[in-house]
Amino acid sequence: MALLEVEDLKVHYPVRGSWFRPKRFVRAVDGVSFSLEAGETVGLVGESGCGKSTLGRALVRLEQPVSGRVLLDGKDMAALRGRELRRARRNFQMIFQDPYGSLNPRLTVWAALDEVLALHSGLEREARQRRAVELLERVGLSAEALYRYPHQFSGGQRQRIGIARALAAEPRFIVADEPVSALDVSVQAAIINLLDDIRRETGTSFLFIAHDLAVVEHISSRILVMYLGHIVESAPSRELVASPRHPYTRALLSAVPTLDAAGRKRIVLPGDVPSPLSPPAGCPFHPRCPRAQERCRREAPPLAAVPGSARKCACFYPVEGEQTA
Repeated sequence: MALLEVEDLKVHYPVRGSWFRPKRFVRAVDGVSFSLEAGETVGLVGESGCGKSTLGRALVRLEQPVSGRVLLDGKDMAALRGRELRRARRNFQMIFQDPYGSLNPRLTVWAALDEVLALHSGLEREARQRRAVELLERVGLSAEALYRYPHQFSGGQRQRIGIARALAAEPRFIVADEPVSALDVSVQAAIINLLDDIRRETGTSFLFIAHDLAVVEHISSRILVMYLGHIVESAPSRELVASPRHPYTRALLSAVPTLDAAGRKRIVLPGDVPSPLSPPAGCPFHPRCPRAQERCRREAPPLAAVPGSARKCACFYPVEGEQTA
């Protein structure tokens, strides 16, 4: 059985109506299902506003789903409340996108780490302090950092502190929400390699959220492609990058910089992403899809397995046998 199983998860935000218009909902996540094995990193990609971060936050119960299940070791995390939820939180943590805003500027590094250790470790203060030093050293910082404040660190160092804080509870599953997008390019590779080292050494599973497919391909064994609250394609990383089946995936990959730029045709999608407040009928991608036909306007394609592969694709007319370069 997979470590994490997500079943038809939906996160909708109500929008107040008027006297003449009923209440409507922003369908940020609209029926997502996938699984994650122990010790596996799965990438989640898509344009800004497609629901990636909302999905990640819902998995760690920072957002409340309206329906669906999030099973961690067979136990539904979406159904937990109160003390039971607080106990379960040690099994799932989150690394946030903004290393500047995710740390309390009034707390030293020791205070930030001790909040988690005191809640989840059961250790005495002296043992917690030793553990805090171990965590800092694990992420490439020295014990001297323990009593300094966030403003005294660079962006990359702050993100390392955020990673140490996520590791303090010894979680089995971590959501990394665009953990390198706010960092300099020179720092990004070091943080990505650090997360991969942690996965190999501890067996922690990661959902790695990003908009940069090149970064996701490097760290992930599988990639999920999200569009307008739906997963539209899922495949092993190399297979997806070498031969995308969904037209949206193909357009995303065409925008990735490559040394062989002359051999890749840039695909520019018409229009903007539709509003999740009023998504189109049928396939959510059909208003922008170059392959759309009448059926796409009437029916929503399911995320179905592709025979003979580990891939799933939500498209009635997938791209067949075409390469990205």
